[in-house]
Amino acid sequence: MSDAHTPTAESAEAAAPAPRLLLVDDEPGLRTAVQAYLEDEGFDVTTAVDGEEGFSKAQQMLPDVVISDVMMPRLDGYGLLQKLRADERLGGTPVIFLTAKGMTADRTQGYLAGVDDYIPKPFDPEELVARVRNVAQRQQRLLQEAARFADTDMGQMAKQITEIRSLLAQAEALPSTEPAVHSFTPREASVLQLVAEGLMNKEIARQLETSIRNVEKYVSRLFNKTGTSSRTELVRYALEHRLVT
Repeated sequence: MSDAHTPTAESAEAAAPAPRLLLVDDEPGLRTAVQAYLEDEGFDVTTAVDGEEGFSKAQQMLPDVVISDVMMPRLDGYGLLQKLRADERLGGTPVIFLTAKGMTADRTQGYLAGVDDYIPKPFDPEELVARVRNVAQRQQRLLQEAARFADTDMGQMAKQITEIRSLLAQAEALPSTEPAVHSFTPREASVLQLVAEGLMNKEIARQLETSIRNVEKYVSRLFNKTGTSSRTELVRYALEHRLVT
């Protein structure tokens, strides 16, 4: 019987790089204490003193999770969240609000703004670590699933798209369709063109310099706007309605 070591989930997790956290808070004492505690728990923590510095550092480091206070000078937590969600590379980054506000209305405002979790001060350090780790692991699972989906049967998809193009090239006898009018954003139009060219999500993400998760988001929006439910249907619809070249 072989004595070869089989990696366990625990050993795989231990071998994975430490999640990169961006901690944004204008209180020096709390910022230092939270950073030290999170680093002791194995996280890689970068800090910022307000939303402006936080957004600048986020663009540089592309954190796995952002932990932010709400009430801060220059740019508060809501302003930071808005800028993150509007950024192509950072739009899918999980954000946790860490704040003294604990009223239900304030939490609701945070969730409606797109925050992923909300931890009121004072907080239990162990609960903070558990919730940060949960958000980080959930994000990792989403990215792994997106990557797995992006790698599925690219050759078959390319073949299907080639067949569609061939059909349409000979389909002068097909009933003419009214030109479709859609309110695609420039980025959605770019993703649609690349999907029609046979690129899968990983290649689209690389070409547009964005994340696979963002590409998935755009493809989902295209499904909704065109009433399709698969990439092949989407490409056929786009070609038939002359939405792509």
